[in-house]
Amino acid sequence: MSEALERKQSKCIVGFVTSDSMDKTIVVTVTRSVKHPVVHKYIKKSTRYFAHDEKNEAHVGDKVEIRQSRPLSKMKRWSLSKVLETQK
Repeated sequence: MSEALERKQSKCIVGFVTSDSMDKTIVVTVTRSVKHPVVHKYIKKSTRYFAHDEKNEAHVGDKVEIRQSRPLSKMKRWSLSKVLETQK
């Protein structure tokens, strides 16, 4: 029974902060490599995620881990889990 009551693990993503100008919100850019179907070269694709940062602790250039959460606003579906590296 305890297995049925366990919560699902929320998704975690690692990326870099590209904007922290909003209050309690950061923009995290995640880059991935995808192989082109015709040319067979690897192409960089990036996705921007709006994440909730309650204490405003992440700044531009920091490497952060974000976790999926409930919808907090129109665009925020992620929250800051931890700051992995800080920008000097």
